[in-house]
Amino acid sequence: MDINEYQHKPAVEVLSGSSSEVDQGLRQYMISVFNYMGAGLLVTALVAYLFATSPALLSLLYNPTTQGMTGLGWLVTFSPLILIFAFNYVAANKSLGTTQFIFWLFSALMGASLSWVCIAYTGHSITRVFLITAGTFGALSLYGYTTNRDLTKLGSFLFMGLIGLIIASIVNIFMQSTALYWALSYIGVAIFVGLTAFDVQRIKQMYYYGSGSGDMTARYAISGALSLYLDFINLFLYLLRIFGDRR
Repeated sequence: MDINEYQHKPAVEVLSGSSSEVDQGLRQYMISVFNYMGAGLLVTALVAYLFATSPALLSLLYNPTTQGMTGLGWLVTFSPLILIFAFNYVAANKSLGTTQFIFWLFSALMGASLSWVCIAYTGHSITRVFLITAGTFGALSLYGYTTNRDLTKLGSFLFMGLIGLIIASIVNIFMQSTALYWALSYIGVAIFVGLTAFDVQRIKQMYYYGSGSGDMTARYAISGALSLYLDFINLFLYLLRIFGDRR
């Protein structure tokens, strides 16, 4: 079964037992999702700080002479993208341990690839923007978890907006338009604010679909954690573009 194949079903159609049992299981599942996400962010932050404060490690990624990335640097930059595409296959076909390993590897590689953040921005502004991101993410997560509104259509709209954002960002690499840069920053914040609420609701529904199997529920938890991790990281980076102070 594909890790993304789930249906929006009421709990009574999927689960047996009392509603209190369902709520308790859902609570533990969501705690697991956010624990994985939080631990992944911690791994990313530690690896980013380690690379940013170690000239020897940083030289593996960036050539101090040419001020460009090394071959290993390019590999580290694109390897998280490769792991994202591989994750669904691993989660659906490999062991739970392998799925966990891919998640931790992804988090570590993201940390290495984001080490430039610690160099480009002041520590004070990174902390400030992180707190803004955490507050925004928490509020939208709570909304996505508690709302009775079906956010499926919103998610589809936001996904199309994300595709447009990626294309416009690539175009602006060549255009170097300051106006477009700032416009994309604000649009990026709006998109990932919406995706946070949508993904939390989607992850909640994934529990109802996969709760018959403890192993599958654990895989869904890791998959959900990865989605929220990406929402948080992207929201943080776009807010940093707006509110961060460069060195």
